[in-house]
Amino acid sequence: MLIYKIFRSDEWAAMQAAGETLGAPVDLADGFVHFSTAEQARETAARHFAGEIGLWLIAADTDAMEKLEWETSRGGAKFPHLYAPFRMDHVAWAEELPLGAGGHDFPVKMT
Repeated sequence: MLIYKIFRSDEWAAMQAAGETLGAPVDLADGFVHFSTAEQARETAARHFAGEIGLWLIAADTDAMEKLEWETSRGGAKFPHLYAPFRMDHVAWAEELPLGAGGHDFPVKMT
């Protein structure tokens, strides 16, 4: 199964350079790397990244991840949280997440 992480350009570049990351500042503060399902990613972008440019959408393969927990969060929905470094070998694909007139334009392959 694929899950999704939104990174700012500098965060994505740092992960690529290091080969792994403990996440963005919010992830470090919470003690785990936040992910979203395909159904949750658009709301995550709107809620936490509204109006931001320079974003990347990273698709991650849950089969490659250990210490992935599904925990109740926003609105009672279960969200995937990684309690380990997010590594480059978890990444299935990455694409820029452009800002359009109605919000961020997600890739067609997510549907």
